[in-house]
Amino acid sequence: MQDPAVTPELVAEHGLSPEEHQTIKDVLGRELNFTELGIYSVMWSEHCSYKNSIKLIKTLPREGKHLLAKAGEENAGAVDIGDGLAVVFKIESHNHPSAVEPYQGAATGVGGILRDIFTMGARPIASLDSLRFGSLENDRVRYLVDGVVRGIGDYGNSFGVPTVAGEVYFDEAYTGNPLVNAMAVGIVKSDQIASATTGGIGNPIMIVGSSTGRDGIHGATFASAELTEENEAKRPAVQIGDPFTEKLLLEASLEIIREDLIVGMQDMGAAGITCSSAEMSAKGGTGIEIDLKDVPLREDGMTPYEILLSESQERMLVCVKKGCEDRITEIFDKWDLHSRIIGHVTDDGIFRVKLHGKVVAEIPSQSLVLGGDAPVYTRETKKPAYIDELGQLDLSQIPDKNDWNKALISLLAAPNICHKGWVFEQYDSMVRTNTAVGPGSDAAVMRLRKTRKALAMTTDCNGRYCYLNPHRGAMLAVAEAARNIACSGGKGIAITNCLNFGNPYDPEIYYGFSEAVAGMGEACRVLDTPVTGGNVSFYNEDPDHAVYPTPTIGMVGLVEDIDQITTAFFKDDGDEIYLLGVNKNSLGASEYLSEMHGLKRGEVPEIDLEFEKNLHDAVLSMIKAGLVKSAHDCSEGGLAIALAESTIGNRERMIGAAIEIDGGDLRTDAMLFGESASRIVVSAAPGNEDQIKKLADKLNIPVHKIGKVGGDRLTINNCVDISLKEMEPAYYESMKAKLERY
Repeated sequence: MQDPAVTPELVAEHGLSPEEHQTIKDVLGRELNFTELGIYSVMWSEHCSYKNSIKLIKTLPREGKHLLAKAGEENAGAVDIGDGLAVVFKIESHNHPSAVEPYQGAATGVGGILRDIFTMGARPIASLDSLRFGSLENDRVRYLVDGVVRGIGDYGNSFGVPTVAGEVYFDEAYTGNPLVNAMAVGIVKSDQIASATTGGIGNPIMIVGSSTGRDGIHGATFASAELTEENEAKRPAVQIGDPFTEKLLLEASLEIIREDLIVGMQDMGAAGITCSSAEMSAKGGTGIEIDLKDVPLREDGMTPYEILLSESQERMLVCVKKGCEDRITEIFDKWDLHSRIIGHVTDDGIFRVKLHGKVVAEIPSQSLVLGGDAPVYTRETKKPAYIDELGQLDLSQIPDKNDWNKALISLLAAPNICHKGWVFEQYDSMVRTNTAVGPGSDAAVMRLRKTRKALAMTTDCNGRYCYLNPHRGAMLAVAEAARNIACSGGKGIAITNCLNFGNPYDPEIYYGFSEAVAGMGEACRVLDTPVTGGNVSFYNEDPDHAVYPTPTIGMVGLVEDIDQITTAFFKDDGDEIYLLGVNKNSLGASEYLSEMHGLKRGEVPEIDLEFEKNLHDAVLSMIKAGLVKSAHDCSEGGLAIALAESTIGNRERMIGAAIEIDGGDLRTDAMLFGESASRIVVSAAPGNEDQIKKLADKLNIPVHKIGKVGGDRLTINNCVDISLKEMEPAYYESMKAKLERY
């Protein structure tokens, strides 16, 4: 079949502007052909080129004394953690595929992020996920939740990596466009990190892993467009995953890296062979020539366009050291996987594609890639009028009288606060037996074999905060992630991010993006958590509206000694309870306002980043000194929810608390449910008060003893008095009830 002629209409269908079309013709010195149009379409899509975001992304702090791979240099970030080890981690989105085909969209999102980890020579040790959906009252939302959760669980469980942490939020802003962000963490010897590059003129290029089919064609372009009814029909753009094959690919890939058989290796994710070939050759400063006749195919009659753009899963492109081809074939044969030489490295900088010796595409590699000559744009910004309007909150219109027991129960049952066991109990969080703290505490903690160290990890973002104040909301997301790590006994060392926004050509959307990036950068500089990389996901909107600005933060922290691992739950009768930080009248943007009064407005909580940093240092000093038994940050739902979770969070051993707080001039609802930042609840054995206050005073952190652990009730002043047995079903059973009652 003859390729169609490249017309302006066809160019537009491929997501390229007339100006971009002209630029390509100038680069090539001629009109491009249909196959080349497909190549440029995927490589210059937002998903691959970051053309509307890279200018701002480059303003983030990307330097750090322990970084072994800077943001954008490799498939994932790498940080030295001592003992000859490095932690490799990254988060990415699979939003659009999951909106169309939730099970496979989520499953292949997990598979893709795992390959980003082990293509660098790291063995994955943990998965995390950050999920956002519309209201659970909506039939389609429940269908999406079910499919996404099963997809994540089935892929991760079958592959054999524990899914240990994450978050699940519900808001009508995500009804038509759910967010599915997958994160993976791996460990590698710091001198065995593999690179995604080519080198050595004449070195063979091999494709390894699964065969290539038609699934996923134009997945990168699909991820760079708004979701419409027409896009909903594009189910072929959603890839199909096979976790068992991926497990074999992991072992074979790590084996060829250990034996030093390769120059570089790249996962075939978005844009498949095209992206991996172009990016590896551009990074290596070489050219690459491949012949598609040698690519293992699983479907007859595939055209060059289809082979190059296929996003079939579980495949890698490998630049092989000359003379090592037979050994690589032997290893992949052992694991029952394809390994085929499809080309070689050249010295001309050209990405050249042949079919049976005939050239079908010939493009300078640098013209295709991010960091090369792919387009870079500066988009217009405009502050949305709603930000100032919704920032106003007249508390005089909200009565400060309520049945506070009933309010607490309602919030414990609220979708954004309740226990997410229905979700994470479908995941294997204990496989490989290194999980010290799994889902349900502030952060997951993974032990590192043959060391005394552990890694703490979390994902965090409050989309409502970022909607009402994107700059401060992003700062708070970084701060909460670091606070969760500190409460678990670790110190945050670096972040990865997944920036989920609407159409970047909308000035109001781009305002939110630019402000969120600025806020994130500001927080990371103060908290000393450089950005190792991540993902930008634009066009997250349905025909009615965009999602909330959602800059999801994935953070990893180092626990220096496993004896420092700390959980959120109260431990023993008689222990004393302290509040680190200050209660403020911060009801704005809170879960309380949303759940109890139907209001999504008000000022987002203020944050002093230097104070936040000192708070983390203070709680860590207490943990290292062995002074505290539990630590739990105050976030959604405020202090009352933090206290309730500390009493019932360990369902096998729930234990009550009696709390007396000097509320001062605080409203009762603000004291209980206000979400003022930079607060941590800790518990300690009697007799530690002086030492706790001494460590807090060193860093100017206010600390107040507010109660005692014990009994079977939670009491707070004279306003809350409720049994643990009454709180338990509200917290633990409400999500299951919402999902299974229909």
